[in-house]
This record gives sequence, C-alpha cells and structure tokens, in this order.
Amino acid sequence: MAELPVAELPATPARCSGRFTISTLLGMEEGGWGPYAPSEGAGCDSTHPTHLSSSTLCTRTFGYNTVDVVPAYEHYANSKGVGDAGKGRPSLADLHSILKPDPGHLHVPVSDPQRSNGLPEPGPEEAAGDPGRAPAPEPVRFGWVKGVMIRCMLNIWGVILYLRLPWITAQAGIALTWLIILMSVTVTTITGLSISAISTNGKVKSGGTYFLISRSLGPELGGSIGLIFAFANAVAVAMHTVGFAETVRDLLQEHNSLIVDPTNDIRIIGVVTVTVLLGISLAGMEWEAKAQILFFLVILVSFINYLVGTVIPATAEKQAKGFFSYRADIFAQNFVPSWRGPEGSFFGLFSIFFPSATGILAGANISGDLKDPAVAIPKGTLMAIFWTTVSYLVLSATIGACVVRDASGSLNDSVPVGSLGCEGLACGYGWNFTACAQRQSCRYGLSNYYQCLCRDQLYPLIGFFGKGYGRNSEPIRGYMLTYVIAIGFILIAELNAIAPIISNFFLCSYALINFSCFHASITNSPGWRPSFRYYSKWAALFGATVSVVIMFLLTWWAALIAFGIVIFLLGYVLYKKPDVNWGSSMQASSYNMALNYSVGLSEVDEHIKNYRPQCLVLTGPPNFRPALVDFVGTFTKNLSLMLCGNVLIGPRKQKMPESRLMADGHTKWLVKRKIKAFYTDVVAEDLRSGVQMLIQAAGLGKMRPNILVLGYKRNWLMASPQSLEDYVGILHDAFDFKYGVCLMRMKEGLNVSRVMQAHVNPTFEAAEHPEENGTRGRAALGTAADPIALAGEQQASTIFQSEQGKKTIDIYWLFDDGGLTLLIPYLLGRKKRWGKCKIRVFVGGQINRMDEERKAIVSLLSKFRLGFHEVHILPDINQKPRPEHIKRFDDLIAPFRLNDGFKDEATVNEMRQGCPWKISDEEVDKNRAKSLRQVRLNEILLDYSRDAALIAITLPIGRKGRCPSSLYMAWLETLSQDLRPPVVLTRGNQENVLTFYCQ
Repeated sequence: MAELPVAELPATPARCSGRFTISTLLGMEEGGWGPYAPSEGAGCDSTHPTHLSSSTLCTRTFGYNTVDVVPAYEHYANSKGVGDAGKGRPSLADLHSILKPDPGHLHVPVSDPQRSNGLPEPGPEEAAGDPGRAPAPEPVRFGWVKGVMIRCMLNIWGVILYLRLPWITAQAGIALTWLIILMSVTVTTITGLSISAISTNGKVKSGGTYFLISRSLGPELGGSIGLIFAFANAVAVAMHTVGFAETVRDLLQEHNSLIVDPTNDIRIIGVVTVTVLLGISLAGMEWEAKAQILFFLVILVSFINYLVGTVIPATAEKQAKGFFSYRADIFAQNFVPSWRGPEGSFFGLFSIFFPSATGILAGANISGDLKDPAVAIPKGTLMAIFWTTVSYLVLSATIGACVVRDASGSLNDSVPVGSLGCEGLACGYGWNFTACAQRQSCRYGLSNYYQCLCRDQLYPLIGFFGKGYGRNSEPIRGYMLTYVIAIGFILIAELNAIAPIISNFFLCSYALINFSCFHASITNSPGWRPSFRYYSKWAALFGATVSVVIMFLLTWWAALIAFGIVIFLLGYVLYKKPDVNWGSSMQASSYNMALNYSVGLSEVDEHIKNYRPQCLVLTGPPNFRPALVDFVGTFTKNLSLMLCGNVLIGPRKQKMPESRLMADGHTKWLVKRKIKAFYTDVVAEDLRSGVQMLIQAAGLGKMRPNILVLGYKRNWLMASPQSLEDYVGILHDAFDFKYGVCLMRMKEGLNVSRVMQAHVNPTFEAAEHPEENGTRGRAALGTAADPIALAGEQQASTIFQSEQGKKTIDIYWLFDDGGLTLLIPYLLGRKKRWGKCKIRVFVGGQINRMDEERKAIVSLLSKFRLGFHEVHILPDINQKPRPEHIKRFDDLIAPFRLNDGFKDEATVNEMRQGCPWKISDEEVDKNRAKSLRQVRLNEILLDYSRDAALIAITLPIGRKGRCPSSLYMAWLETLSQDLRPPVVLTRGNQENVLTFYCQ
C-alpha cells in the first residue's frame, strides 16, 4: 500500500497532556478553533506524545479538539459485564448530550499520559499493595518447553512405562500393544486439541485445568469435572508411588532384606515416599522447576542406555533371563498375543495401560505460571503427546524383538542347540526353559518379570519420575487432601487394582473436557473464538463419545459410579446457584433456548463474551427494504435477535386493522426469504414517537434490541424540515436509551417500493413516495397490506445474497465505541458469502508515531482474536481537504444557514424560532474542524476503499443543542457520498462488546 500523504504538523507550542479538561471543552466545544491548525493551548504536549489510548487524543490525529477517543488496550482490560463502560472511554452521554457548565457532568477522567503507552494497566489482581510498600517479587514464569512439554512428558512417563509395558507387550503382543497405545493416544490427543482450543479462547489466568473448563462450560459441569479431575490426580499419585514402592520392595526381596512382608513393605515404603513428595511440593515452584530439568535429562539418558543395551551382544546371564538381543523370530512370536491370568484380555490391559497416557494436563495445571498460556499449552501439550507416543511404540517394539516370554534365570538351563525335549524359541539359542514354562513358574521373561527394563539399573532414581503432578497454585490444604487420598489408595498396595480406577476417572474427565468444547462450539457464541486452528467440534464430540464407550467397556460399575458422582455434583451446583459470571457456553446456549423458553433466559447473567448484536431494524414493510433486511439477517442468523420495526402513522382506529392484517404477511415474507427475524409495528401520530415506542417496548426479557439499524435518508435535502429533525432526533433517542446505532447507505438506495408498486400498478408514479426512514407512505398500501400477495411476491435480490469473492471489507475504526464497529464486520466475514473477503482496519494516527501506533492496534486486535491482521494508519486525517470539496460542503449547508452575522445567542434563538434545523454562523465556525474532517474522510474513502465489498466506519456524533440536524445530515452526506460499495456507519453505546479475558 502506498504511503499516505501527510499534512504539515503545526509548530504551535503544545500545552495539553492527556484528555482535554472540562474547561477546555466548554470554551472550544469540539473544534472551536480555526479550520486547519490548533490554536494556542490546544496542541499536544511534546514531552508527552500522544498514543492510541484512552488517556490522550490531541489535535495531531484528527485536527480538532474532541472528547472522543481512539481504540486502546486499557478500554477493554478487566471488563466483565456487558454494561461495563471501558476504563477511560467517555460515556455516551459525554459525547452527545447537551453540555452544561457543570464540571461534574462530563465523566472524563484525566489519565497519566506517561502510562498511555499501549500496554495494559495492572488490574486489581495484578496491582501492588500499599503505595509505601515494596513491590512484590516477580512470580516464576515458564515457556512452552520448560513449563508444559517437559512437565507433561515427565507425568506421562510413569510406572506403567517402567513396570508394566513389557508385561503388556508379552500379553497382548506387539500388534495389539500398539493398538492399545494408539487408542489411548487418540483419546488424549483429541482432549489435547480441546484443551488447546479452550486455552486460546481468551486470556488464561491461574487455576489450571479447572479454570479452563469451568470458564468454558460453566460452574455446573466445571465444578463436577474439577473435583473428579482432582480426585483422579490424587489417585494417580498413589499409583506412581505404589509402582515405586514395588520396585524398592523387589530390590529388598532380592537381597533378602524385607522390612515385614511383601505387601506391607509396599505400604510402608509408599507412605514414606508420598510424605517426602509432599515436602517437595511445598518446597517451592522455582526449586521444583529446576529439579524437573534434572529428572528429564536422567530419563533421556536412561532411554539412550536402554537402546544401546539392546544392540550389545547378550551375556550368558542375560540370556538365562530371556534376553537375546534383536531376533526376527522373537519379534514374530511376540507380535501376536498370549493371554495369561485374570488381566489377560484386551480391555483389561487397556485399563492398566491408559493411565500412562494421561498427564497431558500437567502443563495446563500451572496455567497461571506460564508466560503465554495460549501458546505454551497447545504447543507443549501436543509435542509431549507426540514424543511420548513415539517412545512407547519404540519401547514395546524393541523389547518385543529382544526378550522371550518365559525364562528361568538359571545358568544350568543351558543346552546344546537342537536338544530333544526342548520347546520354545530359546531352544534355538541353546537354552531350555520348557520345565518352568509348563509349570508356569518362570521368574523371568516378558510375561513374568515386571522389572525387565530395570534389571541392569538402566533407570536410576525411578521413583522420582513417578512423583506425579508438579506444584501449582493450589492451597496447602489441597496438597494435604491429595496426600490423604493418596495414602488411602497406597494401602491397597496393588498397582493393577489402582490403575483401572484411575482410567475411569481420567476418561470421565476427558469426556467432559471434549464435551465442553463441543458444547461451546454449537452455541455459536462470538465469545468462543479459539485461535488454535486445528480444533474441530466433531473431533471433540468423537473424543467424548469414545471416552464414555471405553469407560463402560473397561469397568461398567466404575463408569456408573463416576457418572453418578458427576450428576450428584451437578445437581448440587444447580441447587446452590453460585454467584459467578464467566461468560460460559451454558449461558450462550441459554440464548438459543430462549427463542422457545424465553422465561428461562431471564435467570442468566450477561457477559461480554456472550454479547450479541440484537437489532431493531427500521425497515418499514420489510419487503420495501430487502437490502437492509438481508444485511442484518446475514450477521444475526443463528446468532442473535432481529426485529423488523414499522411505524404506521395515522389515527389508531384507522391503522390498527391494517396493522393486524400486515403482520402475518410480513412474517411470511421473512420466512420465505429465510430471514430469522420477528416483525413488529406500532401506530403513532408521527415517526419519531413511533420509533420511541419501538425502542422502549421491543423485545422480551434479555431478548431486547441493543442496536438500532436504519437506512440513510437519501431525500433529506428535499424532505420537509420537520422530517429531517425527526430523523436526527431518532438517532439521539437511540443514544439516550443506550442503543448502538448502525446506519447503512447504498448508492442505489434501499427503498424498492417504487419499483414494486410500478410493477403492480402503472399509475404509481403519481403517488406519494415513501420516506427513506422506516415508515410507510400512503402509496405503499396495495401489496403491503395483502398477506397472500406478500408471501407470493417475487423476492428482490440484493448484494448481500451474492458471493463477494476476494474483495475487501474496510473498517475505519476512528473512535473507540466499545468495539461494535469491529464486531459487525467480523460476524459478517464469518458467513460463507463473505468468507473470502480480506478485512482491513484503518485507524487514525500521527506521522511520527505510525509504526508504534500500528503495533499497538495490531496487538489489541490480536487479543480480540478477530483474525484481523491488516492494519493501516491514516496520519493525514486532519490534512486540509481539496478546495473544490470544501466548496461543495459549503454549498450543501448554504440553504440551511441563518446568516446571522455572529449575533448574540438570544437574537439567534429568536431568528431560529420554529426552525431548529437552521445553522447559525457561530455553529458553523465552532464545528468547522469537524465538518472539514468529514470532507477529508470522504477523500480517503474514495482513495482507498472505492472497490471494497463493504465499508464500515465509525458514525460521527452530533451533540444535542450544538449541532443542528441539517448540519449533522450534511456531515453524513459528505462522509458517504460518491461511494460505490455499501457504507455502514456504526456507533456503539460506548460500552465494551469485545473482551480478551476468559472470565
């Protein structure tokens, strides 16, 4: 894109810093100084340069003094409720209400300009203590390798790998062992994708997996899964500890040094070990993080030692225990299963192995201690799953190719090759294990000796690697509870009995995690915008289904117990109704249910993440303005409320029968056009009072409009002055009722009633033309009042029904309105017909700060996760327009000027008696800078957006009592004239509709 021309910056000494004070506003009123250059004292302090933040906006960006502010990070920081006005952003009343000489009227906080650097201000939870107190030390923060990948790999590599994988390979064979591994990894991978989607759907704070799930699915299921997951982790501690205790017990047994007996030794060693682990957990996150690096290196060395050991020629002692290095016939025999014992079944072994695939949430558990959880959790978790899966597959294949299933361990069983009476593969290598194999008394071999991989001390410090989950932000009593639960399961003293219990609870947790993502997806909430690209709601549903099926195939009674606990906890939370508001998918789905069960929606709190643009569209008869209907219907379909409003002007007795007759026909017309909207009309004496009725009464409960959408009044120059006053008054009424406003202009116009009526009635040309403002003229009565004719009439095609191709949607986000100017194009771009369009964002800026301001806006947009990557800074908004365009604007307002010669206010009011739309000379002069900015903006739009598919631009606001309706309409006319694409002028109600937080 070519560099935009830049105007000369004024050299006047600057005196302002931060936003202008009330006295300045009262004295100058939005551009009260000269047309092009700021007057003395209106500039921007050079020692405090302006930036794209709410605390500063001086004359260098837009060329005139204004209360309005540009978009900035701090406006959206720490905002939760939909009604929360952004910190530092002026309220709607500040922008358009009549200014009073009351300093407390304008709530415009003056911020420290040196803090306005585009960076987030600390929130309540990040703020330091008392001012006089020393700042708290910086907490430990980890990246994706140290904080997630290594942590997950250490938790995945546990006692099952060391003590049971060789035995599982002997039982199931290499082929089915790989199938068990891949089935387990499929479940954990899909769960990893789901947790990655949740972790990238907003700013993640501390709280780990429970925080992520509860903020996505809500407190009802979030609390249930949090408790189950915590319980599963506690049992996992017991499993790993029992595995370590078994290893130590076996070593003691080999040296005839048992403490009491084999079972009680496991209990004693396990209790001592878990107590030591509790001390390690309480030692501190920084020490634990350093220790895990050492553990990780040791385990890598152990893998290398193992692989090297498999290629070293076997000694006689190793051969006596069944190890013969790589042999094709051993691999072939171990490739198929050989079921033995009570656990000798596919799902029996799966239930024992599955806990070794868990541990994938170890990184998510310390989400509050990660530098960038949205990057670290997906990347680290998936990489950990990949490398541990490779290690499992390699380990099972190599051990199955080197070791026979049965071996005695006795050197006396050596025989000549080919001896009679010898059975099994070992006979071909000079060993006869037939006797112990037949008596099932062999102590060694894959099927018998759990410590096959550890017999040569290839894995030192094995117990440390099975210590389970690292320290997170849970309170100390949480550790103590985990300790007690772990002790209880350690007393079972049987690893194979504990593992299936863990499998069911982890599978239950994974099922709920995947279901939470699927549920969040199907609610179509704009707040569900995970930046993780590889997430699929159908994969999440598949993962949830598979997890539930496997639970019942493993141990049906344990599955019933797990789900019984979930249902009990769910019922408890629903009964207690905790006072929390996280913007969860449960709240989002309640909106869809409210279409049929609107009463239930009243109990759901609002949240920015679930904000929906609910539109009251002044269509008049909807078939008269199909483009306006299609535009709103495109971005509200299956998402939010759309009401088509019509004002019937005239006596109530005359218009009420017509209203009842029309309503059914218009509804059928909407259904035929596949527009999911409601139709409503009111009878009023005039247009403005009718729209006021609609604004106040439309909707039900939470399903109430929050945006007023209307068409541009094309005939304002020829219309009656009162209709002009009513039109602008409607915009002010919408702002007074805290509505956002969306005004659309199309070059060919929106009202097709003339074409329709001319087609039906050739004499229509002589009739009165309906006004372009959502009302219905007398000539429209024909087809509009006939429901059958309406339902059967030919549907007019519009630009919003056709594929837009690879055009652009250009957003001119000039002032911060809470984000509505961004949200509507984003929702439009999500639709198939607009999906190929590239979205460009243009913001105002200064020539000497273009790079810095662009980075700030790009950073802000990335936090919103809207997918807008192309940002352009316009440093020349306050450049002087071309003389011919200035003259055109002056000619536009000339018929409406009083030409009072700057007389006093009393004289002007007397001259304007009965003509409030007239413009005094003082009003022209005070609003000169703002007027010229509209001229300049139109030049910019023509230069850069002439071929766009759609232009979305911030709607300028005219202050009541200071900006006559004719002057305001001249601004809108000038801003949007001569443009081929549809122009959507949008202004939110100055309250946030976008957030980058999880809660």
